[in-house]
Amino acid sequence: MVRQTRLFALAEYLRGRRTGVTAAELARRFGVTVRTIYRDLDTLRAAELPVAAERGRGGGYALDKAYTLPPVNFTPREAALLWTLGRYAREMRLMPFAETLQHGLEKVRAALSASAQRELLALMQGLAFTGVPAPSISEPVRAAVERAWFEKAPLRIRYRGADGQVSERRVRLEQVVLERSLTMLNCLDLDKGAPRQFRLDRIEAASPAEQAVP
Repeated sequence: MVRQTRLFALAEYLRGRRTGVTAAELARRFGVTVRTIYRDLDTLRAAELPVAAERGRGGGYALDKAYTLPPVNFTPREAALLWTLGRYAREMRLMPFAETLQHGLEKVRAALSASAQRELLALMQGLAFTGVPAPSISEPVRAAVERAWFEKAPLRIRYRGADGQVSERRVRLEQVVLERSLTMLNCLDLDKGAPRQFRLDRIEAASPAEQAVP
């Protein structure tokens, strides 16, 4: 597992736990040394993830309990609108954040009772949206862009320009612009130190900046 992917998985694992976990347990889970886990935890803290070491029974490393949002109770009406708008955004491929959006939608639906879910489905059938689908974007590229955006990490991309020429660039995402049918990424070109705008659908491959583009 590459380090960027492991850091993302480590953060999600800590977020999903109710109790602390030792560095040794984390090392076994992710197949690395304890020293590597310590470095990963330091990296997460540097990225402002509130990882703390808890003592005593059930202790270990854990996220600050105040890090996640408190429970929110949605009415079927509210959930229907959120779910349908989110589903529309995914189907139109307007956003690079498809995975995070899908997880959020699943949580909204899972939090509802069985009867509320039936009402949700009934309400959704009466909500319809039409639009111009965005050009196709590969899931690996979408996932890499999403991870780089949320982790504020540099990205290496293989980009096909309007003239058909393909080049590799190291960039840092600064803004995502959602147009009617296109998603534009406003970036800082790290090699030239200049701002650049890229069409998401023209990115043929993407990976963390320290890796070679596949």
